[in-house]
Amino acid sequence: MPSIPYCGTPPAPGELLTRFNLDPVLIGMLLLMAVGHRALVRDPNLRTRALAGWAVAAAAFVSPLCALSVALFSARVVQHMILVLVAAPLIAAALPASIARTSAQRLWITTAVFFAALWFWHMPRPYDATFTSTPLYWAMHLTLFGSSILLWRELLHHASGQTAVALAAGTLTSVQMGLLGATLSLAGRPLFDVHFLTAPLWGFTPLQDQQLGGVVMWVPGILLFLWTALRSLQRLFGVLERTNAA
Repeated sequence: MPSIPYCGTPPAPGELLTRFNLDPVLIGMLLLMAVGHRALVRDPNLRTRALAGWAVAAAAFVSPLCALSVALFSARVVQHMILVLVAAPLIAAALPASIARTSAQRLWITTAVFFAALWFWHMPRPYDATFTSTPLYWAMHLTLFGSSILLWRELLHHASGQTAVALAAGTLTSVQMGLLGATLSLAGRPLFDVHFLTAPLWGFTPLQDQQLGGVVMWVPGILLFLWTALRSLQRLFGVLERTNAA
């Protein structure tokens, strides 16, 4: 590698548990975001979700997973899925209703932005470039994490009248995540040069590492967006039942 990645040099298996990322700027920004988000909400349940979401995000960046993501593509994908499928929905669910009013246009825009960010940063050249540039590393994570929070905000807070649009957007997102995961899993050759020398240190060939990362992206994304679709339908049926009862 021509320069040291943001999370440091690739760790050896025996040193992983010592490789926490204690970047004071990162920790300060995460604390600031958590405190600021907590100040936006008064409901204790929403505050708990907000803090949980930011705690999960902090774990993705501060824990040894950050260092492991330098060695393994699959670890980088795990880091991304934690941000996109765990931290982001928790944070989005804790947004006040006044901030999270959904329109069909905004829903499709956020869907498109997330689609573009996910595919762009998991293409070989942009992905490899994040290991030689700290600004590109943060561009990757801010666009992925930020667009996923915006998308989850729309999917979780939509009005009952927008159920069909939310179902379509959620289904499309699930399909495109699954397609990207399947493409990476079924590729006949490793695509990411940056892990050619580091994956074998952890007992994987570069292709095995890439295939594992593809599966990690493929399956959880489908399951979580399926849950979101069922949640939307449940809300719609509840509204229809109350309307009929009235």
